[in-house]
Amino acid sequence: MSTRRAITEPRWVRLLLTTVALLFLGCFLALPLAAVFVEAFAAGVPAYLKALSEPEAMSAIWLTLLVAAIALPCNVLFGVAAAWSIARFEFRGKAALITLIDLPFAVSPVVAGLVFVLLFGSQGLFGQWLSAHDVKIIFAVPGIALATLFVTFPFVARELIPLMQAQGRDEEEAAVSLGASGWQMFWRVTLPNIKWGLLYGVILANARAMGEFGAVSVVSGHIRGETNTLPLHVEILYNEYNQVGAFAAASVLALLALVTLIAKTVVEWRMRHETEMLSASLSPEAAGAPPAAASAAR
Repeated sequence: MSTRRAITEPRWVRLLLTTVALLFLGCFLALPLAAVFVEAFAAGVPAYLKALSEPEAMSAIWLTLLVAAIALPCNVLFGVAAAWSIARFEFRGKAALITLIDLPFAVSPVVAGLVFVLLFGSQGLFGQWLSAHDVKIIFAVPGIALATLFVTFPFVARELIPLMQAQGRDEEEAAVSLGASGWQMFWRVTLPNIKWGLLYGVILANARAMGEFGAVSVVSGHIRGETNTLPLHVEILYNEYNQVGAFAAASVLALLALVTLIAKTVVEWRMRHETEMLSASLSPEAAGAPPAAASAAR
């Protein structure tokens, strides 16, 4: 008991730290979230539903979902491929590849959007060729998808790289030695081992895709009913002093954030649960039981 007291904080310190953390979360998370829903329903439920059923609001919601649906499969393909190559192989430029994966974390989204304008805009590097072939990227859905891809592609890879490095390649090599093909090894060995990390990365990427503002704002052109995602729609309505419409659209984003948070919590719990089960199965007591039984049988 004395040893435990020596290595733990006093009770008043724990209470103080817990109280400060709860007050911080309440002031900077709970209160703003509650304010969004209060303002959204300030004029009543009919006004709230009317604001969300307007054509521009519906277009913004569907465009947000469409961009996320485009970005997530690409993130999964890139994340799995990048994590597999980094965790399983040694090659020149490996450190550079890891650095490039982290690039969106260091570059401002607005700068990223500007780069796409300089590349694919009418006066950009490929602008004349795109105009000659009637291909529109900037101020259209492809540009929004590209900008969203840029800001979201590290999430899946960054979740899978340390996971696959920790797991090693023993099970995959065993599957190949037993005659499994590459696809069989991936579907029956690799994918089941990384499924929760993959899902966790997808949840984070989806949250960023739906809430991205900076890069999308630069490449979208703010065309009502065509290139406005939900965050851009909120900004336009708020600048026009349409409080009910702005907060109604913001409440949809808040609900998406809450769903993402719940899904993230569930995935974290499952990952922790499976890790504890694996640790228990590999504990010295569990590992020592078969040899003891074998020696007893002998």
